[in-house]
Amino acid sequence: MGERADFLVIGLGAMGSAALYQLAKSGASVIGLDRFAPPHTMGSSHGETRITRQAIGEGRDYVPLVLESHRIWRELEAETGEDLLEACGALVMAPGTGTNSHHGKPDFVQNSIRAAREFGIPHEVLDGREVARRFPHFLGLTGSEVAYYEPGGGYVRPERCIAAQLARAAALGATIRTGTEVLSIAEDGDGVRVETSAGTVHAGEVVVSAGAWTAPLLAAPFDRLLGVKRQLLHWYALDDDSAYRADAPVYIWMHGTTDTDYFYGFPPQAGEASVKVATEQYAAGTTADAADRTVRPEESAEMYRRHIAGRLAGATPRVVRAAACLYTVTPDRGFIIDRHPAQPRVLVVSACSGHGFKHSAGIGLVAAELLTEGRSRIDVRPFALDRFASAPA
Repeated sequence: MGERADFLVIGLGAMGSAALYQLAKSGASVIGLDRFAPPHTMGSSHGETRITRQAIGEGRDYVPLVLESHRIWRELEAETGEDLLEACGALVMAPGTGTNSHHGKPDFVQNSIRAAREFGIPHEVLDGREVARRFPHFLGLTGSEVAYYEPGGGYVRPERCIAAQLARAAALGATIRTGTEVLSIAEDGDGVRVETSAGTVHAGEVVVSAGAWTAPLLAAPFDRLLGVKRQLLHWYALDDDSAYRADAPVYIWMHGTTDTDYFYGFPPQAGEASVKVATEQYAAGTTADAADRTVRPEESAEMYRRHIAGRLAGATPRVVRAAACLYTVTPDRGFIIDRHPAQPRVLVVSACSGHGFKHSAGIGLVAAELLTEGRSRIDVRPFALDRFASAPA
């Protein structure tokens, strides 16, 4: 290609499409590269819906990112006419006694409540009896559960969000190259030289938002910090959807003591007599290229048996569809938003550890601010690489 730009974005999924849009909006010359044609089903940002919640149980440092994301998605809706964010409400529920954990964080419900109070996010604290009364599609509740309910939470549509940001970026002058694999990145004089399957690109600075492909591309220290985990999404047929009222929320339901004793899900979509649900696993690793993207019937059957049976009204074990996606996970399940330690002109925005999409539009703004202004209005020091300095090799 032999192209040149102020900035280059590698990987145009959740984070990359957002960064490309914000950089183009700033007036900079910017090129975006992706080995596929986003939005696609090969990475982490597909499956029609992703939960968004503004009070973040993973920690208060995430809250400014998701608040900014909500603002940007509403802005994009006004500009494009697309429906991107559905504020149907979000429910986070756990047993009222004993321990519980989600994304490696204990007391997840209480952390969410504290974050909501700190940032003034409208919310309610419910017990299991009130949850059952207001949302009768949740079954088997003892009444002792504790739940955080956020009316402004809900879900975003990942494919639409990515497509909208790429379209706006292109309209603002960004160049987008799909079907292009990045082979190497190296600082070269006062810029960065990127070799691709279609030629060389030179840029002043580069954003790497390649998700599961980040570690093979950047090597140390990312090869020891990033793990790839295959995750499964399941849509089960409903034989009766009468319990699902118009205000049915998205939910995270911790029904046991460990990170695997939980599932999350969405209300039925209009015209679809099914519910989408999923859980997470962090035990088995894979790679972006070797991951099995086919969901076996026995995997859906096990998901139903362990998590869904007796808990969701009308949900049958009949699978309407299923899909696999990839999480790129750090040792503490937090984000990485930092410059490459050996190549300071390379900003790494990756490893969102399974809870990144709701923050992605805000992270794109952060990336653009860091590159064009040298600082961001949002404090991203908690996502710096140096927090792993003492981690074992």
